[in-house]
Amino acid sequence: MITYKLEAEMELVGRHIRVLKEVMNDQPVGIIKLSQKLELPEHKIRYSLRILEQEGLIEPSPGGAKTTRKAKKMLRNLKEVLKRIEEEARQLQNEIDEIINS
Repeated sequence: MITYKLEAEMELVGRHIRVLKEVMNDQPVGIIKLSQKLELPEHKIRYSLRILEQEGLIEPSPGGAKTTRKAKKMLRNLKEVLKRIEEEARQLQNEIDEIINS
C-alpha cells in the first residue's frame, strides 16, 4: 500500500517523541524504566534512544539518559514541520475529493 511508509514513519516519530518526553519528565532514566512506563519492548526504546542521541537531543549519564539544550528547540521546529505537513495533507484530501467526485 502506498501509505505504509508514511504511517510507519509517523509511528516511529511518535515513539521517539514519547521517549523524549519521558526522558524530559523523569531524567536521568534508563531503558528498563522507559520500557515499563511506555509499555514498549526494550529494543524499541534502545533504538529510539540511539536516534535521539545521534540527533543531539539526549545524552547518556551514569543514571541514564538525560536531555540536552537542543531538545526543546527541536520540538518547536518539529511542531512547525507538522503544521506544514498538516496543510499539505489537507491539500491532498481536497485533490482526492475532486478525483472521487468527478
